[in-house]
Amino acid sequence: MSARRRLTTAIGAVLLTLAVAGCSGLGRTAVGTIAYETEREVAVVVTSPSVKGCHRLAPSGVTKVENNTLVDIVLYPTRNCQGKESIYVPTNTSNRVAPGALPWRSYSTIH
Repeated sequence: MSARRRLTTAIGAVLLTLAVAGCSGLGRTAVGTIAYETEREVAVVVTSPSVKGCHRLAPSGVTKVENNTLVDIVLYPTRNCQGKESIYVPTNTSNRVAPGALPWRSYSTIH
């Protein structure tokens, strides 16, 4: 009976290893939410966005962002996550656009 138990444990360990390896290629996410408000005062909540790439915000622009994820983000006034006028928003903090500044139009994660 103990040989069977060891075999079952070994098979279980191999299957678990294969499952973890198979899932490791899946897209990682920033666990939590990013909530923002558009210039037209529409509230939007994004749940667990991908940590890869550039993420576009509302086309009209965003005036307030709350980063309630486990990763930091960078906000940009452009649609392609480029430009010098970006701002760093750490996890569990928020940011409002300063008077006279351009609204945020995209963000990327720092992981």
